[in-house]
Amino acid sequence: MLELRGLHKRYGDVTALNGISLTAAPGRLLGFLGPNGAGKSTTMRAVFGLVRLDRGTVHWQGRAIDADARRRFGYMPEQRGLYPRMGIADQLTYLGELHGLSASSARDAATRWLTDLGLADRAGAPLTELSHGNQQRVQLAAALVHGPDLLILDEPLNGLDPLGIELLGDMIREQAEAGATVVLSSHQLELVEGLCDDVVIVADGHDRLSGSLREIRAAHPDREVFVRLAGGTTPLPPPSAEVVATTTEGTRLRVPADVDAVQLLDGLARQGTVEGFRFETPPLAEVFRRTVGASITEVEAGARDDQRRDDREVAA
Repeated sequence: MLELRGLHKRYGDVTALNGISLTAAPGRLLGFLGPNGAGKSTTMRAVFGLVRLDRGTVHWQGRAIDADARRRFGYMPEQRGLYPRMGIADQLTYLGELHGLSASSARDAATRWLTDLGLADRAGAPLTELSHGNQQRVQLAAALVHGPDLLILDEPLNGLDPLGIELLGDMIREQAEAGATVVLSSHQLELVEGLCDDVVIVADGHDRLSGSLREIRAAHPDREVFVRLAGGTTPLPPPSAEVVATTTEGTRLRVPADVDAVQLLDGLARQGTVEGFRFETPPLAEVFRRTVGASITEVEAGARDDQRRDDREVAA
């Protein structure tokens, strides 16, 4: 189990961490979320001793983390940490040896991961000859090659096509199911919602909300309602409801969690034939928006900024 308690870090006048705490459990995938500048990357670097904290504790299995423990960790940074001109199989083998594998075991693991990622035919190629998506796959393989007990991933699915997202997402999910502790940071909230068991939302260097994703959504004070009336009629919302959006498919409403769904449906049915109706807990994106006070547009803009930066790095 990974436990971070009261992490503080300042860079001059800038407060990067202002008391962040979180717990990540084995066999579960934790989504570590927050707007740009919230302190996510600094927190993850602190786990690996890359940041000297002003205050706070970082424990693995109830103990302070030493070099031996870190050899059992896997880290995929947002910025690539691989050798650009070295063959990808050779560097995965080298990284496996640094984590304690024998030369033959490291070579076998590198071959296995490149095969699973669809890159066996590019094993001898340098990183610079691969596409952005394939470089991202190799970066994940570098974090996984030694079979880590703790896996920390910073924007692992950024810039991938849908097939790449599905492949890497499945691999990450499999690590948690096999018993590893997995911490994943991403701006792609829909993807996080589909992968993660638990969530920690941070802002301004402090954790604002944490718990299982199901419990967090259930505890939200609002519910999302979708309704479609015959003939494309736009329903008049009841006094307690707010119209979120109206499209050709129907209307989305936001209502308080204590609204009676049956009474709401009856009221809508008096306005026309109801062809579609859903009463659901809100998506993670809405929980995030309410927690950090940022619009989803702002979050998506941050993800686009990250993608443009990655594109510039690939071009360079």
